[in-house]
Amino acid sequence: MEFDNNWLLSVMTFVPLVGAAIVMAIPKAEEELIKWAALITSLVAAGLGVFLLTDFNYDNAGELQYVADAQWISVINSRYIIGVDGIALPMIALTLLVVPLCIIYTMGHFPEPRNPKALLSLILILETGMLGTFIAQDLILFFVFFEVVLLPMFFMIAVWGGDDRRYASLKFFLYTMFGSALMLVSFLAMYFLADGTIVGDEANTFSMIALSDGATVGIARTSQLWIFAGMFVGFGVKVPMFPFHTWLPDAHTQAPTVGSVILAAVLLKLGTYGFIRIAIPMLPEAAAAWAPFIGLLAVIGIIYGALGCLAQTDMKRLIAFSSVAHMGFVMLGISTLTDFGINAAVFGMVAHGLITGMLFFIAGSVKDRYHTLDMARLGGLLISAPRMGWILGFCAMASLGLPGLAGFWGEFPAILASYNPAAILPEATFRGYMVVAALGTVLAAGYLLWMLQKTAMGTPKDEFVDNPEITDVKTYEWIAWAPLLALILALGLYPKPLFSTTDDAVVKSLQVNVMDDVPDCLNLDTDQGEACFDDLREQFEAAG
Repeated sequence: MEFDNNWLLSVMTFVPLVGAAIVMAIPKAEEELIKWAALITSLVAAGLGVFLLTDFNYDNAGELQYVADAQWISVINSRYIIGVDGIALPMIALTLLVVPLCIIYTMGHFPEPRNPKALLSLILILETGMLGTFIAQDLILFFVFFEVVLLPMFFMIAVWGGDDRRYASLKFFLYTMFGSALMLVSFLAMYFLADGTIVGDEANTFSMIALSDGATVGIARTSQLWIFAGMFVGFGVKVPMFPFHTWLPDAHTQAPTVGSVILAAVLLKLGTYGFIRIAIPMLPEAAAAWAPFIGLLAVIGIIYGALGCLAQTDMKRLIAFSSVAHMGFVMLGISTLTDFGINAAVFGMVAHGLITGMLFFIAGSVKDRYHTLDMARLGGLLISAPRMGWILGFCAMASLGLPGLAGFWGEFPAILASYNPAAILPEATFRGYMVVAALGTVLAAGYLLWMLQKTAMGTPKDEFVDNPEITDVKTYEWIAWAPLLALILALGLYPKPLFSTTDDAVVKSLQVNVMDDVPDCLNLDTDQGEACFDDLREQFEAAG
């Protein structure tokens, strides 16, 4: 069957929004109908995603496919441009997988206050925002989708969260809005300073395609550094990078289970995706200047996150701090500015989404049974609920980077890439980062095994002995967890499909395309690389 490329991505993205409208239109008393409407909507979007995965041209993964380009806001020359390549495809697949699983899990246990209609509507709106961010190829369109996810997550935490939900939701909102404001200023600066005439008749453009293909090379170096700084804060808050991370443990700890899963599995990836898709391809010279600083903050985050985990007594808060450490490995890979490092980062994004999403699922189920996540009160899970205990052990091993599981391919290649960063970067500095990051893996083993020992091993505490609420994995939990567990194992044993999907697109994103036969400035040493960028700027100005 032939499908029109112009509408496939749009339908896939906006089907959840239509589903949210349908769910809101159903009377609140029709709870079963609300549940099935939300689940079917997410499965329809997932079905379109399956078609996308099977129809995608993997031999040409470096080029945008299913591109649509239509007039949108003509007064500022912002267009509705969408497309997908090998970098966006895994992120889209992860989103389309996680959302239906969250809905299935929620159908087995709705958090208090019980309001399926509102909660499921927010999840579907979140899905549209996440998918739209990954397909957008216009900066304003990207910004709109990037911000769409903010309010649904704010309300999920503020309404269905824990005792300190109002504080956590407000902190999440303010941090993210502050970063987004600076990111928008950077987008506007590129719009006014970049010369869009090399790709068309318009003097200014928000097209991510044009800006990545060399329209920003003519911007003065100082301006590029400031523009990158705005993006660095905007995307860094979302990752979150140290020292912008403080909203994350509070948000995760207070959020309902599905909120924590979506936040960990997909929302954090919007920040790292922004670095890979926007900041580095559009401002390679500024990226080279900022990379050592990004690498430094990444390794600080790895160690700080690990030490933060060792200081926790709450199981969910420990998993939240582990995200700070694991996203540090992703940012370390990105900071190397090499195709190997960024491929490792994309794999790490997917692996972290699967593994940490599973850990939050398990934490939520433990909370439902024990009504506490205080690890001092937990214990004996392998006796009380042996299947859940073994699943927790499996996910802990994946999270600490055990070879044969997906977490290994997110961490080890990022560390290895630090040994040979882009030639323009200081080699000795990044090799120092490599050593520090390697120590972080030892600390990861420490805090994850400690968590496993406190929660799963030993004998149940007296207060939980013979408690009828403590049951093993239920049917709805098996359905929600099985695909994630299978992918953690499959990608760990055979990572090639994911690496081969992303590689061409990553290589292309690191190229500076202004005119024919342009030298690759990132593969020259520091002095030569800076001279190369100066040369490009002069050629660009001379060519008009």
